[in-house]
Amino acid sequence: MTPQNKKSVSFLKALLSVFSAAIGVQKHKNMERDLNASNPITYVIAGLVFLVIFVGSIVAVVNLVVPG
Repeated sequence: MTPQNKKSVSFLKALLSVFSAAIGVQKHKNMERDLNASNPITYVIAGLVFLVIFVGSIVAVVNLVVPG
């Protein structure tokens, strides 16, 4: 892939791609866009944000379910 074909992707689109890929509903068009992204750091940061939200939600659910 040449640098001219690579395009910038917004952080929100990267975050939505990470969320949809995590649950397995990523569209082929979005996957192609992600593979042609010019800056992979956006996806690394989006992945870390997803990780924090995922772990935080699991901790919250466990604290709600397990008594005191």
